[in-house]
Amino acid sequence: MSFPSDIEIAQSVAPKNIDVIANEVGILPEELEPYGRTKAKVSLQVLNRLKDSPNGNYVVVTGINPTPLGEGKSTTTVGLAQSLGAHLNKKTFACLRQPSQGPTFGIKGGAAGGGYSQVIPMEEFNLHLTGDIHAVSAATNLLAAAIDTRMFHEKTQSDKALYRRIAPEDPKTKERVFTPIMIRRLRKLGIDKLNPNDLTDEEISRFVRLDINPATITVNRVVDVNDRFLRKITIGQASTEEGHSRETQFDIAVASEIMAILALTTDLADMRERLGRMVVASSFKDEPITADDLGVAGALTVLMKDAILPNLLQTLEHTPVFVHAGPFANIAHGNSSIIADRIALKLVGEDGFVVTEAGFGADIGAEKFMDIKCRYSGLVPQCSVIVATARALKMHGGGPKVVAGIPIPGEYLTENIELVTEGCKNLEVHIKNMLKFGVPVVVAINKFSTDTDNEINAIRDISLRAGATAAHLCNHFAEGGKGALDLARSVAEICARSRVESGFKFLYPLELSIKEKIEHIATQIYGADGVDYTEDAERKIELYTRQGFSGLPICMAKTHLSLSTDPEAKGVPKGFRVKIRDVRSSVGAGFVYPLCGAIQTLPGLPTRPA
Repeated sequence: MSFPSDIEIAQSVAPKNIDVIANEVGILPEELEPYGRTKAKVSLQVLNRLKDSPNGNYVVVTGINPTPLGEGKSTTTVGLAQSLGAHLNKKTFACLRQPSQGPTFGIKGGAAGGGYSQVIPMEEFNLHLTGDIHAVSAATNLLAAAIDTRMFHEKTQSDKALYRRIAPEDPKTKERVFTPIMIRRLRKLGIDKLNPNDLTDEEISRFVRLDINPATITVNRVVDVNDRFLRKITIGQASTEEGHSRETQFDIAVASEIMAILALTTDLADMRERLGRMVVASSFKDEPITADDLGVAGALTVLMKDAILPNLLQTLEHTPVFVHAGPFANIAHGNSSIIADRIALKLVGEDGFVVTEAGFGADIGAEKFMDIKCRYSGLVPQCSVIVATARALKMHGGGPKVVAGIPIPGEYLTENIELVTEGCKNLEVHIKNMLKFGVPVVVAINKFSTDTDNEINAIRDISLRAGATAAHLCNHFAEGGKGALDLARSVAEICARSRVESGFKFLYPLELSIKEKIEHIATQIYGADGVDYTEDAERKIELYTRQGFSGLPICMAKTHLSLSTDPEAKGVPKGFRVKIRDVRSSVGAGFVYPLCGAIQTLPGLPTRPA
């Protein structure tokens, strides 16, 4: 008898009513906004009500550099949460990103976990859920439209005409009044006048003209499907916009800065400030132009007011799950929201657990979790779980190339201790990297039916020698929470010790220069010999430093398939240098992101989608 498919398993379990799940975890009826019977949004008032309650234990799940097939981080996150909650009877939340419809309808498929460790209802989890990604898309596209429209109006109107429209007279009083966002722009320009009639002609010109350099625009329109034909487009081709066309592109919605802001914001007021701080372009004088300068940050906040609320779902074993935000793990930081983690930590209480996932391998998602997410949240993990598989370790040990959609080579289906042992060098690096942050490590060895005891024992022994506190074979895919009990017990023991004495530390201080922070990550996490910069990258670093953004953390955009920037370099690459081809800023989200190699921000559909 064949093993049932994920969707067959998911549909075989009837979810509890979401108000029952909410009641079980201590969410009050007035704090719940149901979207049907099986999902709901949760009010931020929970944080106010429980502000004096202690946090629970914080666990981050990450992994080695995976095969293109993935090694089961989401499945492990769900399986561990089920084990802690449904089997060890600990108050436990899993916190996951909301998947983009790009991967869902691409090669990868959904992201609800797998087998008997899934979030349900999995169809709704993988599709629209409560519309958060659509809100991100609407806000991003409004911002993009505002940028092009402002350039259009500035080219076609005089200073006085612009001023009349931007700061119009009240139709009743016939008086002009500056709004708070206008006063904010005036302060930025060094103009301290509050009466619109007092501005000089020169001050009016400075106020109304952003003078956007179109070559510096960083906000692209977005769509939440894989569509390669939108990677390069020309806009403004209608007769009504004649002479105002430009080349641009679409990005996938989850690669947008507004999605990263959603994941890193701490409350509605903070989100409004972050949206306003977004640098959308530079002027021809290299001055940063923000969403506040365009006057649209309030409108963006209104579009995002419901998206800021985390989504409550459940696992197959009826333990609670927050699904919130879904930033890409290469261009952005690849973690679910700070808000979801904070609410969950308060709800589970001092003896409970919050299991959150960091996207891609530990060299990307977990490093960004520590150096970006934990900086802004103020939260400290007590334990990290690194997911590994014999399959991926064989690939890193020199096994044949693994390609999604093509049958896996025979070397991965039979015992090969030599490949596993050689590939464990990749695992060792990830273990040692996590220990650099002062966070204890447990290795979760996800079981495949073709794995042998000798292979598993080799992985376990090498993990312990590399510094992991424990390493366990996990079978939560086939057995649910029961299959991760050893992992859960080790995590609980480590958290108890870490709460008494935490050794957590960041990889670098923010006071370092942009280049110094990049070089810290490249040499200490990736193992590079050094970093090289293109002329464009050098110019951007100089610009962002001059504009005052050098104190932001770094969010490296690189491949997840290798410790290096070459996706074909497996194992532990040596003798390589990281080349930074460009550097961009997400000032609203709060990071600078260097681009290493070609990073695709809008995937294409495969020949045969998932």
